[in-house]
Amino acid sequence: MKKILFAFPLILAVPLLAQSGPMQAPGAPDAARVTAGTYKADPNHTLVGWRVNHLGFNDYFGIFGDVTGTLVLDPKNPGAAKVDITVPVSRVTTANAALTAHLLRAGKDGGKPDFFGPAPADARFVSTSVTVSGTTARIAGNLTLNGVTKPVTLDAGFAGAGTTPAFMGGKETVGFSARATINRSDFGVNMGIPLVSDQVQLDITVAFEKTS
Repeated sequence: MKKILFAFPLILAVPLLAQSGPMQAPGAPDAARVTAGTYKADPNHTLVGWRVNHLGFNDYFGIFGDVTGTLVLDPKNPGAAKVDITVPVSRVTTANAALTAHLLRAGKDGGKPDFFGPAPADARFVSTSVTVSGTTARIAGNLTLNGVTKPVTLDAGFAGAGTTPAFMGGKETVGFSARATINRSDFGVNMGIPLVSDQVQLDITVAFEKTS
Protein backbone atom coordinates (compact mmCIF):
# COMPACT_ATOMS: atom_id res chain seq x y z
CA MET A 1 0.00 0.00 0.00
CA LYS A 2 2.82 2.41 0.85
CA LYS A 3 4.35 2.06 -2.60
CA ILE A 4 1.00 2.67 -4.28
CA LEU A 5 0.38 5.81 -2.24
CA PHE A 6 3.88 7.04 -2.97
CA ALA A 7 3.35 6.66 -6.71
CA PHE A 8 0.03 8.56 -6.70
CA PRO A 9 1.46 12.13 -6.60
CA LEU A 10 3.74 11.38 -9.53
CA ILE A 11 0.87 9.86 -11.57
CA LEU A 12 -1.36 12.86 -10.89
CA ALA A 13 1.41 15.30 -11.77
CA VAL A 14 2.25 13.83 -15.18
CA PRO A 15 -0.51 15.72 -17.09
CA LEU A 16 0.56 19.00 -15.47
CA LEU A 17 4.20 18.42 -16.29
CA ALA A 18 3.35 17.57 -19.89
CA GLN A 19 1.68 20.99 -20.25
CA SER A 20 4.65 22.91 -18.88
CA GLY A 21 7.05 22.13 -21.72
CA PRO A 22 10.18 19.99 -21.86
CA MET A 23 11.09 18.45 -18.53
CA GLN A 24 14.52 18.42 -16.96
CA ALA A 25 15.74 16.27 -14.11
CA PRO A 26 15.96 18.36 -10.94
CA GLY A 27 19.26 16.78 -9.91
CA ALA A 28 22.63 17.18 -11.61
CA PRO A 29 26.21 16.06 -10.88
CA ASP A 30 27.15 19.56 -9.72
CA ALA A 31 28.82 19.57 -6.30
CA ALA A 32 28.26 23.33 -6.00
CA ARG A 33 24.57 22.55 -5.40
CA VAL A 34 25.28 20.71 -2.15
CA THR A 35 24.57 22.65 1.03
CA ALA A 36 25.64 21.89 4.58
CA GLY A 37 23.26 20.18 6.95
CA THR A 38 21.78 16.93 8.16
CA TYR A 39 20.19 14.66 5.58
CA LYS A 40 17.90 11.67 5.93
CA ALA A 41 18.01 8.66 3.60
CA ASP A 42 14.96 8.36 1.35
CA PRO A 43 13.90 4.71 1.87
CA ASN A 44 11.90 4.72 -1.37
CA HIS A 45 14.98 5.46 -3.49
CA THR A 46 17.80 3.85 -1.54
CA LEU A 47 18.90 0.29 -2.29
CA VAL A 48 21.69 -2.05 -1.27
CA GLY A 49 22.37 -4.62 -3.96
CA TRP A 50 24.42 -7.75 -3.32
CA ARG A 51 26.12 -10.15 -5.71
CA VAL A 52 27.56 -13.62 -5.15
CA ASN A 53 29.09 -16.12 -7.55
CA HIS A 54 27.05 -19.28 -8.10
CA LEU A 55 28.89 -22.55 -8.74
CA GLY A 56 31.68 -20.75 -10.59
CA PHE A 57 29.37 -20.22 -13.58
CA ASN A 58 27.83 -16.79 -13.10
CA ASP A 59 26.79 -14.19 -10.53
CA TYR A 60 23.46 -13.96 -8.73
CA PHE A 61 21.92 -10.71 -7.49
CA GLY A 62 19.59 -9.65 -4.69
CA ILE A 63 18.66 -6.41 -2.95
CA PHE A 64 17.76 -4.89 0.38
CA GLY A 65 15.22 -2.05 0.37
CA ASP A 66 13.57 0.32 2.86
CA VAL A 67 17.02 1.55 3.91
CA THR A 68 17.11 4.39 6.47
CA GLY A 69 19.82 6.54 8.01
CA THR A 70 21.45 9.94 8.19
CA LEU A 71 24.24 11.92 6.58
CA VAL A 72 25.82 14.98 8.21
CA LEU A 73 27.64 16.89 5.51
CA ASP A 74 29.46 20.21 5.06
CA PRO A 75 30.79 20.75 1.52
CA LYS A 76 33.45 23.08 2.97
CA ASN A 77 34.74 20.21 5.11
CA PRO A 78 33.66 16.96 3.39
CA GLY A 79 36.18 14.87 5.30
CA ALA A 80 34.18 15.51 8.47
CA ALA A 81 31.04 13.88 7.04
CA LYS A 82 29.23 11.32 9.18
CA VAL A 83 27.17 8.44 7.79
CA ASP A 84 24.86 6.15 9.76
CA ILE A 85 22.84 3.68 7.68
CA THR A 86 20.41 0.95 8.76
CA VAL A 87 19.50 -1.89 6.41
CA PRO A 88 16.49 -4.07 7.31
CA VAL A 89 17.75 -7.56 6.55
CA SER A 90 14.17 -8.83 6.80
CA ARG A 91 13.44 -6.89 3.59
CA VAL A 92 15.86 -8.94 1.49
CA THR A 93 14.46 -9.97 -1.86
CA THR A 94 15.58 -11.95 -4.90
CA ALA A 95 14.12 -12.96 -8.26
CA ASN A 96 13.41 -16.43 -6.85
CA ALA A 97 10.68 -16.71 -4.22
CA ALA A 98 12.05 -19.99 -2.90
CA LEU A 99 15.50 -18.50 -2.39
CA THR A 100 14.08 -15.44 -0.65
CA ALA A 101 12.14 -17.72 1.68
CA HIS A 102 15.29 -19.79 2.33
CA LEU A 103 17.26 -16.68 3.29
CA LEU A 104 14.66 -15.96 5.99
CA ARG A 105 13.88 -19.53 7.02
CA ALA A 106 14.30 -20.74 10.58
CA GLY A 107 16.89 -23.38 11.35
CA LYS A 108 15.85 -27.01 11.48
CA ASP A 109 14.83 -28.36 14.88
CA GLY A 110 15.68 -25.08 16.56
CA GLY A 111 19.17 -25.00 15.09
CA LYS A 112 21.03 -22.12 13.49
CA PRO A 113 19.41 -20.77 10.29
CA ASP A 114 21.23 -21.37 7.02
CA PHE A 115 21.26 -17.62 6.38
CA PHE A 116 19.44 -14.87 8.31
CA GLY A 117 16.44 -16.59 9.90
CA PRO A 118 12.84 -15.37 10.19
CA ALA A 119 13.45 -12.34 12.44
CA PRO A 120 16.91 -11.00 11.61
CA ALA A 121 18.24 -7.89 13.28
CA ASP A 122 18.81 -4.88 11.07
CA ALA A 123 22.29 -4.40 9.64
CA ARG A 124 23.97 -1.08 10.41
CA PHE A 125 26.94 0.80 8.98
CA VAL A 126 28.46 3.67 10.96
CA SER A 127 31.32 5.64 9.45
CA THR A 128 34.53 6.25 11.36
CA SER A 129 36.44 8.29 8.76
CA VAL A 130 35.94 9.82 5.33
CA THR A 131 38.80 10.45 2.91
CA VAL A 132 37.74 12.68 0.02
CA SER A 133 39.31 13.05 -3.42
CA GLY A 134 37.33 15.34 -5.70
CA THR A 135 33.84 13.89 -6.00
CA THR A 136 34.84 10.44 -4.70
CA ALA A 137 35.54 9.24 -1.18
CA ARG A 138 36.65 6.22 0.81
CA ILE A 139 34.35 5.81 3.76
CA ALA A 140 35.70 3.59 6.51
CA GLY A 141 33.32 2.34 9.15
CA ASN A 142 31.92 -0.56 11.11
CA LEU A 143 29.30 -2.88 9.67
CA THR A 144 27.14 -4.86 12.07
CA LEU A 145 25.42 -7.82 10.42
CA ASN A 146 24.03 -11.02 11.89
CA GLY A 147 25.23 -9.96 15.35
CA VAL A 148 28.85 -9.45 14.25
CA THR A 149 30.65 -6.12 13.80
CA LYS A 150 33.56 -5.81 11.36
CA PRO A 151 35.37 -2.90 9.67
CA VAL A 152 34.27 -2.23 6.09
CA THR A 153 35.36 0.42 3.61
CA LEU A 154 33.03 1.88 0.98
CA ASP A 155 34.26 3.40 -2.28
CA ALA A 156 31.71 6.17 -2.79
CA GLY A 157 30.99 8.66 -5.51
CA PHE A 158 28.84 11.78 -5.74
CA ALA A 159 25.94 11.26 -8.17
CA GLY A 160 23.88 14.44 -8.07
CA ALA A 161 22.22 17.22 -6.10
CA GLY A 162 19.22 19.49 -6.43
CA THR A 163 15.71 20.05 -5.14
CA THR A 164 12.88 17.61 -5.76
CA PRO A 165 9.72 18.93 -7.50
CA ALA A 166 7.06 20.50 -5.30
CA PHE A 167 4.73 17.52 -5.72
CA MET A 168 7.49 15.35 -4.23
CA GLY A 169 8.07 17.64 -1.27
CA GLY A 170 10.47 20.22 -2.69
CA LYS A 171 13.37 18.84 -0.64
CA GLU A 172 17.05 19.48 -1.10
CA THR A 173 18.50 16.12 -2.09
CA VAL A 174 21.96 14.67 -2.63
CA GLY A 175 22.68 11.28 -4.16
CA PHE A 176 25.64 8.92 -3.96
CA SER A 177 26.69 5.50 -5.15
CA ALA A 178 29.06 3.20 -3.30
CA ARG A 179 30.65 -0.22 -3.59
CA ALA A 180 32.27 -2.58 -1.13
CA THR A 181 33.28 -6.22 -0.85
CA ILE A 182 32.79 -8.33 2.25
CA ASN A 183 33.24 -11.98 3.17
CA ARG A 184 29.96 -13.33 4.47
CA SER A 185 31.78 -15.90 6.59
CA ASP A 186 33.11 -12.99 8.66
CA PHE A 187 29.51 -12.43 9.72
CA GLY A 188 28.67 -16.06 10.40
CA VAL A 189 26.84 -16.72 7.12
CA ASN A 190 28.62 -19.85 5.87
CA MET A 191 25.91 -21.78 4.02
CA GLY A 192 27.01 -23.12 0.61
CA ILE A 193 30.64 -21.97 0.65
CA PRO A 194 32.47 -22.49 -1.72
CA LEU A 195 29.70 -23.49 -4.16
CA VAL A 196 28.26 -20.05 -3.52
CA SER A 197 31.08 -17.57 -3.04
CA ASP A 198 32.14 -16.33 0.36
CA GLN A 199 32.87 -12.96 -1.22
CA VAL A 200 29.86 -10.68 -1.55
CA GLN A 201 29.97 -7.52 -3.65
CA LEU A 202 27.76 -4.68 -2.44
CA ASP A 203 26.39 -2.06 -4.84
CA ILE A 204 24.71 0.83 -3.04
CA THR A 205 22.64 3.73 -4.34
CA VAL A 206 21.31 6.26 -1.87
CA ALA A 207 19.33 9.50 -1.96
CA PHE A 208 19.54 11.78 1.08
CA GLU A 209 16.93 14.48 1.73
CA LYS A 210 17.87 17.52 3.82
CA THR A 211 16.16 17.83 7.19
CA SER A 212 18.07 20.77 8.72
